[in-house]
Amino acid sequence: MEFFTGALPSLLPKLAALATDEYNLQKGLKGEIKFLHAELESVQGALVDISKVPEDQLPSGDKIWARNMRDLSYDMEDSIDKFMHCFCFHMCRSIIVIDDIWNISHWEMIKRALPDNHGGYGIITTTRIFNIAKQVGGIYKMKPLSPSNSRILLCSRILDRTDQENYLDKDLAEVSDKILKKCAGVPLAIITIASLLANKGRDIMDWYNLYNSIGTGLENSLDVHNMRKILLLSYYDLPSHLKTCLLYLSIFPEDSEIEKGRLIWMWAAEGFIQCKRKGESLLELGGSYFNELINRSMIQLVSPNYYGGADDSEYCRVHDMVLDLIFFLSNEENFVTILSDTKDHTSPSKTVRRLSLQDCKARIQDNINKKRIRSVVVFSFGNDPKLDLGSFRVLRVLDLEQCRLSNAHSLKYLGKLIHLRYLGLGLTRVKQLPEEIGNLRFLQTLDIRGTIIYKCPPTVFQLKHLRFLHIFTSKGVPKGISSLTSLEVLTDLHIDNSASIIELGHLTELRVLKIELTRACTDGLQKSLAESLVDCLQKLKKIQIVDITAFLFFCDGGLLDAWRAPPSLRKIGVWGGAFWFSTRPDWMDPSHLQHLTVLMVQIKELQQEDLEILGRLPALQDLALSFGRYKELEICSVGPGLVVGASSFPCLVRCNLWYFVVPPVVFRQGAMPRLTNLTFSFPVGKMREIAGSISGLELGLENLTSLRKFAVFFSYDSDSKEDKEEAMAVLRHEAEIHPNRPTIWMSNHIPIRLNVSFNE
Repeated sequence: MEFFTGALPSLLPKLAALATDEYNLQKGLKGEIKFLHAELESVQGALVDISKVPEDQLPSGDKIWARNMRDLSYDMEDSIDKFMHCFCFHMCRSIIVIDDIWNISHWEMIKRALPDNHGGYGIITTTRIFNIAKQVGGIYKMKPLSPSNSRILLCSRILDRTDQENYLDKDLAEVSDKILKKCAGVPLAIITIASLLANKGRDIMDWYNLYNSIGTGLENSLDVHNMRKILLLSYYDLPSHLKTCLLYLSIFPEDSEIEKGRLIWMWAAEGFIQCKRKGESLLELGGSYFNELINRSMIQLVSPNYYGGADDSEYCRVHDMVLDLIFFLSNEENFVTILSDTKDHTSPSKTVRRLSLQDCKARIQDNINKKRIRSVVVFSFGNDPKLDLGSFRVLRVLDLEQCRLSNAHSLKYLGKLIHLRYLGLGLTRVKQLPEEIGNLRFLQTLDIRGTIIYKCPPTVFQLKHLRFLHIFTSKGVPKGISSLTSLEVLTDLHIDNSASIIELGHLTELRVLKIELTRACTDGLQKSLAESLVDCLQKLKKIQIVDITAFLFFCDGGLLDAWRAPPSLRKIGVWGGAFWFSTRPDWMDPSHLQHLTVLMVQIKELQQEDLEILGRLPALQDLALSFGRYKELEICSVGPGLVVGASSFPCLVRCNLWYFVVPPVVFRQGAMPRLTNLTFSFPVGKMREIAGSISGLELGLENLTSLRKFAVFFSYDSDSKEDKEEAMAVLRHEAEIHPNRPTIWMSNHIPIRLNVSFNE
């Protein structure tokens, strides 16, 4: 059983701040605060030590003490937050709030700029820095076992044999497949289940009983208990901060696909992510937590963003057996309270800290004390949960994604949630935000994608601690956005003028930027906008992900030539007719971009040397190169006979080649060893002119040893039906003779954005 440190990591810095001269406290009180600080440091150390002791070796008295200390820490932090808020707003003429400061030099600079005014200014600083346990393991990501290998492992563990056909009859094979589906290819889970099945013989009802017991978290059978005991070995091996982050996942329903960004910012709002090094961002540190949980097979990466853009849309789910474990631990420790038709993990005696409403009929019971709830996450799709927001005094996380919030009453009293860090209103019917949103001084995340909010109130730009802003609006960039200088993620902005882009240049902490240019204009205005965009990008020295869409703009290209991307760039996607590179820019080189994983750009001229340089990018996994436009193929210049040589693109998994007028590149033996998905456009008429005949065309697809799927789009409407049919026959033959027998998908229509699904 895990005894967390509760709110102590964020409580201790606040106590230290109270003991400074900044707060005019009664005589003797500072000494008592320092004494309390020292005592709580000892408590924190004891809790960490207790968390390392296996459940069956821990005295019951220690369990009760640890639980009480954790609950007490939450109450203490809530009280101190209230005091700080009241002190600053009632005792000071003005207030400066600096939250999660990472760079000490920045703080010292700010402090020197403020005069000594004996209470004229109130300053609240929050560092939230604590020692993070050293993480175990490397960056290697273990892939799940295939269904066939999973069955082999299961049978080998049950009877020390792999010949499942001689052991599993039809009925046992059926239930074993269901069990293995829940194991999802994780060897630890398969071995654990196999050890349980080995003692059950061939009784199919026993096998089904075990299958039905997986994933509830409330079963107390001996089999489930033994399974949890084995899984706890992996759980105890996690650093303490990862244990807390993992347990938070129990707030989501079973089989949920959870967006990475959504989860990270919820962790941050709860205080689970604490920065250690100067200059470290919550997004990056939270991402490392997420990746470590994946590396340890505690969560699974699903539905990776596939050519829908260069954003960071990754999702995870919790393995059913791990979910069973964290439901069990969460219930034992009163970490998350779940209300639904099938689950009601509450009792009048329990203090509710985190609440998950998982059914459209679920309502918060009258006997639940709302004053101590820190997180409310509602899964009531299409329904209004009718929350009385005014009764939540210390709420940090409010997520109402996909709820039906159709009237102003739904967000009444929102401005009273002064401790709120996370506000998720995505895919709701909210029409406007209340002016009082400016009262949420600690707000870090505001998600209003998929709403019908066309204009934000100006008070939004008082939220100086905002880190994540998903602000889909067709009305352009709101004036004043440049004041949100803490922003790390800014997505779905529609821009139609240079002034808006200039404002974005002030957001120098940005890691993720996703924008769409929405207005066609004259060449002069277009050039001015492009120059502003390049100037903006030059200022974003920490940018990692850039996604630019400009379908209404057309030119001869070269508008991005002046930009030099920073070494931090990990993903770039540029779509539409305007923003081309004339040639491969010098910075698009393996020595400069060590961490680039996604490259989706348009290049007017590409030669063999350029392709070879791109082939040496060490981390590149997704490549989309467009060499021309549908109606202007003649303007592009692609070197004849481009060849992808051996060892080129060592990590590439997906490749798209668009709009060329020469035959597709030829793949040599050893090229793109990990490539599974290939897409290219196929100008049939041009191919015939150059190659003499379609049937004589050689692409070298057989040299792509990992190829599983490829899609072909025919570029010209002018190509004859006969030519297209001949090309289809040639390509089908390529698929048939390939050792992997890859799936082939052909179409006459090229997608506007690269979101090919490869459906058969």
